Amino acid sequence: MAEPRAGAPTGAQAIDRASALLVAVLEAERPPLLTQLALAHGLAKSTASRMLSALERQGLVARDRDGAFVAGQALVRFARTHSVGSDLIARHRPLLERLATITGETTNLAVASGEEVESLDQVDGAYLLGTRNWVGSRLPLHCSALGKVLMAFDAVPVPPGRLERRTSHTIATRADLLAELQQVRRRGFAVIRDELEEGLTAVAAPLRDADGHVVAAVSVTGPSSRLTPARLPALGLLLIDETRRFSPHQRRRKEAQP
Repeated sequence: MAEPRAGAPTGAQAIDRASALLVAVLEAERPPLLTQLALAHGLAKSTASRMLSALERQGLVARDRDGAFVAGQALVRFARTHSVGSDLIARHRPLLERLATITGETTNLAVASGEEVESLDQVDGAYLLGTRNWVGSRLPLHCSALGKVLMAFDAVPVPPGRLERRTSHTIATRADLLAELQQVRRRGFAVIRDELEEGLTAVAAPLRDADGHVVAAVSVTGPSSRLTPARLPALGLLLIDETRRFSPHQRRRKEAQP
């Protein structure tokens, strides 16, 4: 029987370390790279690579186009069918698919989660150059179009404290944020352009329950080179029209009309 390599984790220790790597990937604000995970967990790069490769083979993690680690398809599928938002996902998946077909861009469904916005579902667009899988990601409210919608329509309060500046375009003062939210309420949709990440643009609109309360938001996301400023108003109006078609509140209003 071959002897284990010196320093190589075995048995329960290996399971603990692999589990810790998985949790780190799932809880990371941004997809971590192999070197970052190895350093954070005190592992040799080769050891961390073997563990992450094993998790990848089981569909628990995957790599994005930059080689960073994100949730794998096995976990994404589980989240879609077992999360507290599974009813929202099932009800609005046709909406995401329709929007992705019309625009050719990636579409997302999200809800408020504490002082962040959490992506529940995603439909990829038709382009090879798109965005990463955001399902399960949690993002700051103030620099995501989805978060702006949720704050503007009182699904979540504006968080206290300082606003994180993610890029040079991020809204960084509360006065500017409150003015932006007033504009979102007036036009019915929110926009970010290079505020969360350089080169990333998104447009989002609210989703309402049968009583008219905003419970979630839906967005169209793509590279800023495609989602130019000239396209954004039309995309915003498209989102408003399509979300109203899927709204139980809108259906109830129509049924109540004589």
